[in-house]
Amino acid sequence: LMHSAWGRTEGTRRAVAVVGSALGAAVRRAPFSEVCTVRRMNTGSTSDKKIKSSRLSKFHTLDIPARVAALEKAGFLTSETRAALEGQGLALADANNMIENVLATFGVPMGVALNMTVNGKDYVVPMVLEEPSVVAAVGNIARMIRPSGFTATSDDPIMIGQIHLREVGDIEAAKAALEANFDKLTDLAHGIQPRLLARGGGMRGMEVKKLVYDEPGEVREETLVLNFFMDCRDAMGANMINTTAEHLAPHVEQLANAKVGIKILSNLADRRLVRAGVTIPVERLATSTLDGMQVAQAIAAAYRFAYADPYRACTHNKGVMNGIDPVIIATGNDWRAIEAGAHAYAARDGRYKPLASWKVVASNLVGHIALPMQVGVVGGTIKNHPTAGAALKLLDVSGAQELGQVIAAVGLAQNLAALRALASEGIQRGHMSMHARGLVARVLPDDASQEMRALVLRLLIESKDVKEARALEIYHSLMSPDLQ
Repeated sequence: LMHSAWGRTEGTRRAVAVVGSALGAAVRRAPFSEVCTVRRMNTGSTSDKKIKSSRLSKFHTLDIPARVAALEKAGFLTSETRAALEGQGLALADANNMIENVLATFGVPMGVALNMTVNGKDYVVPMVLEEPSVVAAVGNIARMIRPSGFTATSDDPIMIGQIHLREVGDIEAAKAALEANFDKLTDLAHGIQPRLLARGGGMRGMEVKKLVYDEPGEVREETLVLNFFMDCRDAMGANMINTTAEHLAPHVEQLANAKVGIKILSNLADRRLVRAGVTIPVERLATSTLDGMQVAQAIAAAYRFAYADPYRACTHNKGVMNGIDPVIIATGNDWRAIEAGAHAYAARDGRYKPLASWKVVASNLVGHIALPMQVGVVGGTIKNHPTAGAALKLLDVSGAQELGQVIAAVGLAQNLAALRALASEGIQRGHMSMHARGLVARVLPDDASQEMRALVLRLLIESKDVKEARALEIYHSLMSPDLQ
């Protein structure tokens, strides 16, 4: 059904993608942790809501006001959101209330990746970063795999809080006392989170673990940790987890007859995983010099290299995070928490491994990614930063779980784009083209015409010597009287 509809109109392909996504949801079984429910976000009925397409032809050729207008016309922007994007962003007075010793705000480009389809729904994805070619790479890969796009699932938004107990007189007795009072501790936690309970969140369990510190050359130490698991709904959850941990700490200390040490959330949110997958016919991967199967096999080989070698796995995962972090930043979420959790999860088996996998199956390249995703759509920076709020409205997600699914798909797309470039033309081509554009804009005099700038840019790229001195040399040679 998917293949036969490939050459038809965008409207037909979108309809087929929705049907295919629904069928796939019925038969696909995703891996999941014991205590979490895997959910595939329902995109809702299309009978009373216009289906939006993120396939906007020649978007990159428009100037910035025209791009904003095109997104508004396509239904991704409201007039309110447009005003927020065109405004000053974070006001200096608001910034002064966010961190200490403020001097200024720091501007970073925000672009949008087009063509993204996840679970049959189209998205325009805001991305904040300074690195060239990433936004275009995500959009190009997303266009390549339309109309089927990516599939994604997510666990319930369960975060982990930790209360560490040291100076424990009797480890086994303390552990038993805490386990016997899980219900009491749960009730205490719920007493300070009534709004979370009303929204369907709350405690989902507890555990007590014995820890052993045995660093060579140091005194061996046995301690306990109480881990509690809380469904944070549409919040990232750091504040509610930390508040709960501090509230429970004196009760835990009394029950265990021990001293409470650190009490805080864990950023290894491995009960809050997102997973994304994609299946691509290999012929779509072909380049001007390689056929699709050659490219697919090279991509799969690059994955196996990363699986076998942590030095390569680190760079492989950096490519994944090149896609993920910009969306996290754009939506006002904590990219440092996501990075920490992702890399810890990559090493969960005691050896650092790639987050995204790529394998050739018959005539398809099949990709998959899984990682912790503690994101929110309420609270924190989202309330204080008008551009972050506008970015979330641009994405049009129903909640934190859907946001996480889109982010995982973007990470998978960016990883594929990087591996495809490495397997064919090399990673530098796209990077250096954008670098050359910025260099020409910076070093040429203000009165240089657009035609002159375009010519210098073309000759600079063709020279493969993208340096300031070379750009000026080309410019001065073109301005030489002998060439006038």
